[in-house]
Amino acid sequence: MRQGKDHNSNASFDLGSIESAYSFFHQKYRVYEYSHSDGQKDDIEYAISSYVEQMNPSLYGYLSSGRQDYLLSHVSFAQDMKDAIGQLEDMLS
Repeated sequence: MRQGKDHNSNASFDLGSIESAYSFFHQKYRVYEYSHSDGQKDDIEYAISSYVEQMNPSLYGYLSSGRQDYLLSHVSFAQDMKDAIGQLEDMLS
């Protein structure tokens, strides 16, 4: 189990949940950042929001630093994805 120390000292999550989130977010973001289709981008935002609903709550809390709309707001989605991928990469290194 990995202990979240900066955001939430009570957070714990396993390597599998980190790897799963990283793989899913990384794959979806690579398509999102090069897409010229608003419909495709909306579909990716929906897929990420669905994933967030079922992901490890401790991991989501750690990544989001308690922000309720993290990865769920259209306005901040691209920046949130970059942030989440960066944090997950750091956790895996």
